[in-house]
Amino acid sequence: MHLRDLKFALNAIQWINVKEDPTDLDSASLWRFADPSFVAEYPSVLAAIKDAGFEATMLEVLATQTLQNYAAMIEESGLALAPGYVQVPLPSEHGGRLERGTFERIHWFDAVRRRAEESNYFGLNTVFLAAEVDYAAVRWQRPAIGADFSQDRLDELTDVLDEAVDVLNAEGVRPGLHNHVGTWIETEYEYEYVLDAIGSTRLGASFDIGHLEWAGIDARQALRKWADRLQDLHIKDIDLAIAADSRENPRPYDKVTDAGLYREPGLGDIDLVATLSEVPETFDGWVIIEVDRATMDPVASAERTARWLADVTG
Repeated sequence: MHLRDLKFALNAIQWINVKEDPTDLDSASLWRFADPSFVAEYPSVLAAIKDAGFEATMLEVLATQTLQNYAAMIEESGLALAPGYVQVPLPSEHGGRLERGTFERIHWFDAVRRRAEESNYFGLNTVFLAAEVDYAAVRWQRPAIGADFSQDRLDELTDVLDEAVDVLNAEGVRPGLHNHVGTWIETEYEYEYVLDAIGSTRLGASFDIGHLEWAGIDARQALRKWADRLQDLHIKDIDLAIAADSRENPRPYDKVTDAGLYREPGLGDIDLVATLSEVPETFDGWVIIEVDRATMDPVASAERTARWLADVTG
């Protein structure tokens, strides 16, 4: 498949994952989607994405927005929407295991239902499905090496994800399993175990190319192996030397990010063009570009990313 035939979108993450003081790497790391003040800035961020040259962005309705408010904002921006993302927490890490059919277990998937509702509202029938990002977990402190692996934990998580898949499928939204460094679905064994356990008729594969490579996994080989399950993708460029050093000398996720792991496409070491060439001709999903920490001003980062995309798609 030629790259120009793929559907690309830009996640707004350049504006979201930032330092409290950009000049001080020791300052706090912020996640601005959770900041109540960000809703007022959101329209200008979407305008910058459009002005940079993108036609679509990732679905992300803020907790401080209604669907109608978000829809009006998106309509004003002129952008299309690419599939969103939902993460599922592990019950045993939040009070104890939950039996299927119980009051607590049913409510465990409320956020999954909301994401299905949002997806349907905007005409999207796929979603990225991931394990929870937990900033206090050992994996966040020692990412990309499969720290503190437990088969029992993986079995519990697989069971929870299996029910989340049922919830989404019942609403007409097909999930794609998403690998994310720093979570319990990080290694090749872990994502393959879940994909094999749940099966192709109910769950696709929606990989993050940068996170595969950070974990020492050959992304091109992964795309080839799971070609018949590929649904949507996140792509990001990274500094592979920093990634390798973080595996050899484990340190917290934020510290690896602060060291300059993430790069704008074409400024890192992943051959994204060659990687995307592994996508099968039958692939009709979205490719969402992410720069998890911009190396420059967010607007300049989006513009630089758009120029790269224009170059590689001809």
